[in-house]
Amino acid sequence: MRVLVAGGAGYIGSHMVRALAAAGHEPVVFDNLATGHRAAVAPGVALVEGDLLDRVALRACLAAQAPEAVMHFSARSLVAESLVDPALYYTNNVAGTLNLLQAMRAAGVGRFVFSSTAALFGEPETIPIPDDAPTRPINPYGTSKWMVEQILADCDRAYDLRYVSLRYFNAAGAAIDGSIGEDHRPETHLIPLLLQAALGRRRSISVFGTDYPTGDGTCVRDYIHVEDLCTAHLLALDYLAAAGESRTYNLGNGRGFSVREVIDAAQRITGDAIPVEVAPRRPGDPAVLVADSARIRADLGWEPAYPELDTIVAHAWQWHRTHPQGFATVVPAAGDDLRVRPPT
Repeated sequence: MRVLVAGGAGYIGSHMVRALAAAGHEPVVFDNLATGHRAAVAPGVALVEGDLLDRVALRACLAAQAPEAVMHFSARSLVAESLVDPALYYTNNVAGTLNLLQAMRAAGVGRFVFSSTAALFGEPETIPIPDDAPTRPINPYGTSKWMVEQILADCDRAYDLRYVSLRYFNAAGAAIDGSIGEDHRPETHLIPLLLQAALGRRRSISVFGTDYPTGDGTCVRDYIHVEDLCTAHLLALDYLAAAGESRTYNLGNGRGFSVREVIDAAQRITGDAIPVEVAPRRPGDPAVLVADSARIRADLGWEPAYPELDTIVAHAWQWHRTHPQGFATVVPAAGDDLRVRPPT
């Protein structure tokens, strides 16, 4: 199946492109490369440079590529940034997605896999969070994804669009072979920040809040390996190809790890003591987000292959230690010191 991957040069999208190709599909990437990387796109995969806000380019791409399905990973995703500039999030995440859906309708494409988020649950009433939990986002990022889910439901009823919306918890890790991984500019995710500190590329990492109502006072999150995310997307694609009805699923391991537990895991894997500074809570951060993914397990047979935190961190470490500057890294020769440290 030919699949258009919007945001296929980004972190999750680039892993998805490789998973699609490995499964025998034909991925085509549509990406403006604002936060993605050309080097992250698998060799031999077509890359169409364009922006979801450019309706003409988007419709031209769909008309030329004639995909049978679309996967959508193009979104702004920083909670703090969304609080400072909500209009940016509603423009990019909502208006951009609406442009994509309209272009799909014009091209006759009726299968859609959407990258949603646990952020739309806000402060959850129940842990782990069931699929049918109330959605009450507490930041514009979560609200933007919630809005798209409402749009998708309306498009299903009106246009016969079939979709699967996957509500991610905390995507983490890297390709098993170490070939691609996280490279955000700036980086905001906890695991890569810790690994950058272990490499000496930052002086310390900040722990935002130590007074949450959790076991050790730090936030608790459900970390899911990026390869397990890709498996869920492949299953969703197969489900839609078999004429499945539209569905929304939580996607997480069902286990929560505190910030301090993740720090401990990073120190175990790297063998380095990582400097930590305590900072005030960030607005918009719930204390605990852990998934109940029973529905996707039952419906699609999804099971995470890499649920252990140490495994997730170890795979991420393999990428970071061999690519200390992300996709800008010149891979050193065998035997060279991979721990590239900046001058003091």
